[in-house]
Parts: sequence; structure tokens; C-alpha cells
Amino acid sequence: MEPRPGTAHRHEIRVTWGDCDPARIVYTGRIPWFALDAINSWWVENLGGDGWFQMELDRNVGTPFVRLEMDFRAPITPRHPLVCHVWPVRLGETSITFRVDGLQDGTLCFSSRTVSVFIDAAGFTKRTPPDDMRAMIERQLPDAG
Repeated sequence: MEPRPGTAHRHEIRVTWGDCDPARIVYTGRIPWFALDAINSWWVENLGGDGWFQMELDRNVGTPFVRLEMDFRAPITPRHPLVCHVWPVRLGETSITFRVDGLQDGTLCFSSRTVSVFIDAAGFTKRTPPDDMRAMIERQLPDAG
């Protein structure tokens, strides 16, 4: 996977006992949730406080996932905060690809790559992102500057 840029958005997650399985590490099914929570945080940061909820209801723009990919490197536990670094790596005509790296105590625990498509939320039909959203995303791409 591509290297993390210094401009990646940082999102911290407090891992709790309830996130764990009998092996005393985070249940595998929680890790995609952590990555998606971090991506929503990226939208909130970059859309003036609007995350997926506001995008769907107030902007009529949805971004359902069509691909999720994860590489697991180290166990996640409640011992340290999980720091997720999020950045867009590609913007297509109607899709966006995000990368999320999750670290605990400086150790890379997972890397994720997701692809979402932009849709008209009311009609659930594919669309291009609004011009202002496209411009904001393009500025965030690692090769933009």
C-alpha cells in the first residue's frame, strides 16, 4: 500500500474491553468499524462538521462502499489509544478511495483501503461528487501539492 502523507487526518479511538473477544484482543469484526469511523471523521473535518449523516440528509450525497481491503499487522488491545490516519488516495469520476492506517503505541496494527461510489441519496443512483466536494478532495490527494 502507498506511504502515508504527513497531511493525513488523525482520528483517535478509545478501545475498550467491550471491543475484545475471548483472546483478549479486539474482535476482528470491530476493526473495519474503526476504519469506517475514522473515514467519517475525515469527512467531518473536511466538510465543516458534516459527516455521512449530514451528507445523506442535508446534501443528498451518499457514499456506499463497494470494496473493503485490510491487512492486519499487530493485535489491537485496550492498552493504548488506536490512532487512525486517514487520507484519500484516488478520486475517480464517481468514486473515492481512502487509506486508513491504525496504530497503537507507534506500532502499525492495520492498513485499510476502501472504495466508495458517490450516489444521489434519495434515488440511490450513481452520480459525480458535487463540484465543491470534488475540489476539496482533490486538494487532499497526496499528489496534489
